[in-house]
Amino acid sequence: MKQIITALALTLSMTATAQDNTWELTTPSEKAAIDAKYLVGAVPEKDGRVVFETTIEVPGKSRAALYDEMQKLMTAMTKEPGQLENSNISTTEPENGLVVGAYQEWLVFKNKPLILDRTRLYYNLVAECSDGKVHLTMNRIFYIYDEERTPLTYKAEEWITDRYGLNKKQNKLARVSGKFRKKTIDRKDYLFCRFEKALTK
Repeated sequence: MKQIITALALTLSMTATAQDNTWELTTPSEKAAIDAKYLVGAVPEKDGRVVFETTIEVPGKSRAALYDEMQKLMTAMTKEPGQLENSNISTTEPENGLVVGAYQEWLVFKNKPLILDRTRLYYNLVAECSDGKVHLTMNRIFYIYDEERTPLTYKAEEWITDRYGLNKKQNKLARVSGKFRKKTIDRKDYLFCRFEKALTK
């Protein structure tokens, strides 16, 4: 009996310490409207690599000012709950307006008592600042999954693209890789929106 109680306590503790995924909460009405955003074309490729990118327009701000803001925001992000120990700022070039962050975090697919389904997500964020705008890129994405049993490593190019992340008809998410595709797109959308709000407030 003591062994059972101990096992339950450990499981509940692991669940409690999983990534805080409040950033991705969606109402039922919103869910029905956005399902299509995960389908064909939602994961762009450039030169055979999965690359998400956006340009944030910030009229009136200099390259130096935007660089300072992005460096602070991206550095603070490495210390947030849910970031793993090796998240760091890997490159800073103030003279070129360049900041690169290498992030490691949990993506949680299911978090219920006795059930914790999650993957380690690795990616780079690249901020290229110039007068009046920031070009933001998310790339070098890969995953380590099922670490507690048999760790599996998946590159985004071989796992979440239209070819691998959708069914044959490409009208639904694939059964397994589809959940990685969906959560990665959600995370990307959240981050891009968050940086835009921070820079334009």
